[in-house]
Amino acid sequence: MGLPEWVPDGVDITTPNAARVYDYTLGGFHNFQVDREFAEAAQRAWPGIFQLAHANRAYLGRAVQWLADQGVRQFLDIGSGIPTLGNVHEVAQATVPGARVMYVDIDPVAVAHSRHILAGNPHASAISGDLRRPDEILSHPEVLALLDFSEPVALLLMAVLHFVPDEDSPGDMIKRFDEATVSGSYVALSHGIPAEVQADAQNQVRTLYQRTPTSVHLRTPERVSALVDGWSLVPPGLVPITGWRPDPDDDEAPQPAVLAAVARKGTPDRP
Repeated sequence: MGLPEWVPDGVDITTPNAARVYDYTLGGFHNFQVDREFAEAAQRAWPGIFQLAHANRAYLGRAVQWLADQGVRQFLDIGSGIPTLGNVHEVAQATVPGARVMYVDIDPVAVAHSRHILAGNPHASAISGDLRRPDEILSHPEVLALLDFSEPVALLLMAVLHFVPDEDSPGDMIKRFDEATVSGSYVALSHGIPAEVQADAQNQVRTLYQRTPTSVHLRTPERVSALVDGWSLVPPGLVPITGWRPDPDDDEAPQPAVLAAVARKGTPDRP
């Protein structure tokens, strides 16, 4: 039986991939049996991990909406994953039709599907890139054609930095973005942290990820905060993802294992 036509040539379908696993947890269909089996094993080890994925996605939507409301018109989403409902360009362009969005991911399935759904949208595109090599992203011709770095840009790093080990210096990537952007730019992130009440489940899931190309590296709240040193955290600061400006009607269960923050380059922003 052949592969679906949306699968790019050369894709490894024998090893779980973080972007495709996330796609499955969100109800997407751009994933393979190995990804589904991995996700189900993670769910058995940590019941509720699918809800955690949905909570992270909901936070992304709230953060993008808030940034658009602050006047941000450009978004650089690195580690964007496979598009599902509530994509960055959908949220941003609903508020500002001309908002520009560049998606970046290392997974060829994520990039190929992103480019497919964005065909005909002149204000959004996707490229292959690795956040560990920020200069290659910042100097990419398609990025420079879409984004104007003389104006504020929002860098989105959602549930991706905890796949970067310390030896690859995740903080340096944000510092490089700091150097490339003007005052009034933002960085929005979510990051896994050790959660004492979920320690056993977290350890089991981390062991699962050791079998993939992207192992998980949890960091304490202090170390997550250090990633945005020099930036001004906007209220409510570094908090669990379900506590970052929740919608009044939200009834999401608390998710202490993943923190969220939005920070501004330059003077502190208004509440």
